[in-house]
Amino acid sequence: MATPGDTGSAGGAGRAGGAAILELEVGDIAGGGGCVGRAPDGRVVFVRHALPGERVTALVTATTTSYLRADAVAILRPSPDRVPPPCPHAGPGRCGGCDFQHVELSAQRRLKAFRVTEQLARVAAVERTVEVEPVAGDEGGLGWRSRVGLAVDDHGAVGFRRHRSHELEHVDACPIASPAVAATGALTTRWPGVAHLEVVTGTRPGEALVTVTPRGREAPRLPGVDAGIVVRRTVRRPPGAVHAAVGGRTYRISAGVFWQVHIGAAEALLQAVLAMAGDCRGSSVVDLYAGAGLFSVPLAEAVGPSGSVLAVERDARACDDARHNAREFPNLRVTRAAVTPRLAASGIGRPDVVVLDPAREGAGTEVARALAAHTTLRRVVYVASEPSSFARDLRALLDEGWRLTELRAFDIFPMTEHVELVAALDPPGP
Repeated sequence: MATPGDTGSAGGAGRAGGAAILELEVGDIAGGGGCVGRAPDGRVVFVRHALPGERVTALVTATTTSYLRADAVAILRPSPDRVPPPCPHAGPGRCGGCDFQHVELSAQRRLKAFRVTEQLARVAAVERTVEVEPVAGDEGGLGWRSRVGLAVDDHGAVGFRRHRSHELEHVDACPIASPAVAATGALTTRWPGVAHLEVVTGTRPGEALVTVTPRGREAPRLPGVDAGIVVRRTVRRPPGAVHAAVGGRTYRISAGVFWQVHIGAAEALLQAVLAMAGDCRGSSVVDLYAGAGLFSVPLAEAVGPSGSVLAVERDARACDDARHNAREFPNLRVTRAAVTPRLAASGIGRPDVVVLDPAREGAGTEVARALAAHTTLRRVVYVASEPSSFARDLRALLDEGWRLTELRAFDIFPMTEHVELVAALDPPGP
């Protein structure tokens, strides 16, 4: 599988077109989807498009004083887990959206499980293994994405950003996008005057919308696509929202409001959260980073008329959706606020259960410590999309005597390095 221009000796270095070429043995997977190698001068090399145990020819793409970044441009000794990428846009210098197109699907999950285990051990000092569970809705890791963001060039052609670059990889199809995204026609038409667009689909047949960011102040000419169109938060062509059926309920999700992108993720995560929250009848529950109410609304039903749910969300549009989705539950209160250490300490009352689903950067150690100080809390359910930030926040709770009692991992981002975690933590005690 070598290509012309490969170096010929182990650990050797050469140059191609001014860029350094290294021949490397690569080891474990690291954050960012690459594997760790070692340059002849001792610096760490993070190699994308490689697999643990492979010997590769790597083209250096970025250099610092302590590490290098590189792409595996030739595979000299392939891993048995290597497969041909199903996407023609995958590979060195191409689309930056998928990290693992070259990895067999079950091997992808093993790599994700390894990274979770490694981060827990290194950051939180917790020895714990997980099995990354598949989620219903994709086809062999493809066709799962219900929300796709695209950049648009000066001529109106759409594409994805190349890895660590502003350059576009022009596409007219995306194998990980759901068939409903392709059915809108948004990827195969021109968008003159547009800088960025996001295609979002719901679970109702044919329901989709495109959120458009214009390139300048002028209103762009809008092509004929089979979807609603929202420009600068103004609905130019209805619908201005989509709907998702989860757990026997229908949720409204307006343009720009966060929702899980895998078509089966919301159901899988909801069931895991409800199971870990346990019997909540009569309880006081707080849902932090509540979004459109995926967890808040079923929790309002679970606590019953004698219980209460407080949903905290900083985005005004998400708060509106959450109130709409919770309209049959007077025991659910939606508050627009950022989740800060002060709010976590004194702005959420005396909860029995806290559910939190922060963005990839996590809640932060100060928020975690503030939650740990609540004497009424019997359980925290943490939904995390990044193992490193979760491990950091977990360590803060463990330092306060809390215990990690349950942990599950879900493959809601096939073909990428990302993995979703749902964890239950209990306060100090027997």
